[in-house]
Amino acid sequence: MSTGSEVTAAATFCATLADEWARAGVRHAVVCPGSRSTPLALALADERRLAVEVVHDERSAAFLALGIGLATGVPAVVLTTSGTAAAELHPAVVEAGLADVPLLVCTADRPPELQDVGAPQTIDQAHLFGGSVRWFTAPEVPDDARRATWRPLAARALAEATGARPGPVHLNLAFREPLVGAPGPLPPGRDGDVPWLRAAPRPEATADGDASAVAALLSGRRGLVVAGGRSPAAPAAVERLAARLGWPVLAEPRAAGLWRPGAVTHADALLRVPGFAGVRPEVVLRTGEPPASKLLAQWLADVPAVALVGAGRWIDPAGSVAATWPAAGTDALARAVEPGDDDRWARRWQDADRAAAAAIEATLARHAEPTEPAVARDVVAHLPAGAMLVVSSSMPVRDVEWYAAAREDVRVLANRGANGIDGVVSTAVGVALATGAPTTVLVGDVAFLHDSNALVGLADRPVDLTVVVVDNGGGGIFSFLPQAASLDPARFELLFGTPHGTDLAGLAGAHGLDARVVTRQAEVGPAVTAAAGRHRPEVLVVRTDRSANVAVHDELHTAVAAALPPG
Repeated sequence: MSTGSEVTAAATFCATLADEWARAGVRHAVVCPGSRSTPLALALADERRLAVEVVHDERSAAFLALGIGLATGVPAVVLTTSGTAAAELHPAVVEAGLADVPLLVCTADRPPELQDVGAPQTIDQAHLFGGSVRWFTAPEVPDDARRATWRPLAARALAEATGARPGPVHLNLAFREPLVGAPGPLPPGRDGDVPWLRAAPRPEATADGDASAVAALLSGRRGLVVAGGRSPAAPAAVERLAARLGWPVLAEPRAAGLWRPGAVTHADALLRVPGFAGVRPEVVLRTGEPPASKLLAQWLADVPAVALVGAGRWIDPAGSVAATWPAAGTDALARAVEPGDDDRWARRWQDADRAAAAAIEATLARHAEPTEPAVARDVVAHLPAGAMLVVSSSMPVRDVEWYAAAREDVRVLANRGANGIDGVVSTAVGVALATGAPTTVLVGDVAFLHDSNALVGLADRPVDLTVVVVDNGGGGIFSFLPQAASLDPARFELLFGTPHGTDLAGLAGAHGLDARVVTRQAEVGPAVTAAAGRHRPEVLVVRTDRSANVAVHDELHTAVAAALPPG
């Protein structure tokens, strides 16, 4: 408890928020240093049920809190002082809003009399994050006369963050000096230390109605199940429906419970073979977010789709959804469809996927120098059972999706709401803190530099975290775009290649982290395995070449094409 201070309404108000959130199951708070946020910072630090992480950089702090919510489904509190410190939270709030990740965003603010008069460190923080938040509130400066509203306020903020569509909630909290105070008696809570509001479980649409119309779109047709991240349907129910229809399941790594041996996991490589891609499905059943493969999306763009839906955002970038069905009723839909009586279509996909996997493995084995597809494949293969893998957008998420062998005992996460590359390491720190599981993050060098403030104080955090950085000296994904061939090499490097010249291992070492440069592909897997057993943060830098990387991808496509039977 904060001692030696007078009792203030602000301290009591903040202690009430902390107590109510802890009663309701919040277990993590991320605090950024600052003055105006002192009342809530002290209250969060004094609440014994909360684990408090202090993070210097506000953007990193917000992504760390995002990682906690992403891994657990329970929001963390992130707290900043006023001014541009609050604005630094915006990228993570955008990601949380698009990815349906619960987050309690608390920004301190000046009181009304200091607004619009040129007071320092004062900006307009009302609705600072626009439509990215599920709810915004700016309660009055704490006053004992309104103490009866404090617990309902905390309860509503949590309910809004974890409701039918989870996401970020923004509380803009104005405080007057003195900022250091002691809490008095808190407003009474519910008896037995229970939450003020016991919010009902997230409503899920049921499927008690007639499934015949949707079943008619699926029955007796050549189709595919495409499973992506954050699927609202139970994996086992999806597999039962696919089995009854006689359809293959195309699963990407974030499709928990479905990305496993037996699923089709190399669809991008298969669809680069004209003879194979020429036989198209008549209908698609979709669950979860789209995979990263642009080629798969284009191939299916005009194929009618049935989407299994929950309470998340509407996902239909191609405008191909012809019908929706509640994910909670997947088994009811399986009972309504006519069973497929020909397994040749599913076997065609599964046989091709096995051939592609063998061709990929054999091709990568011929390269002694590190290649980015092989790094992704070896990282996944050498993680311990029960590990968490956080994958950056850009090439890492694609290389894992396209080339890694599926594992159902590893959970794969990524910030694919806005598909940004900022905050990835911080997100992984949050995942590791929240789960206690061995956590590995696979990032490119530019993403690593974007979030280098995540390294501040990381050596002292109790996390089992391995950061694998693919260092190709710039923006590797741009080498696959038309700009690489159509622009003068010097101009391409200036605008897209963007070499940074940073010693990444030296940067990690400057923060007191163990760092190692890996120069041979054969060293990658054992290094990942060893790092996961050390129970401390470690950075592995794997150097690759951007031009050679494009050639390796082309080589893999050629090998897969040669491995498939014609037609």
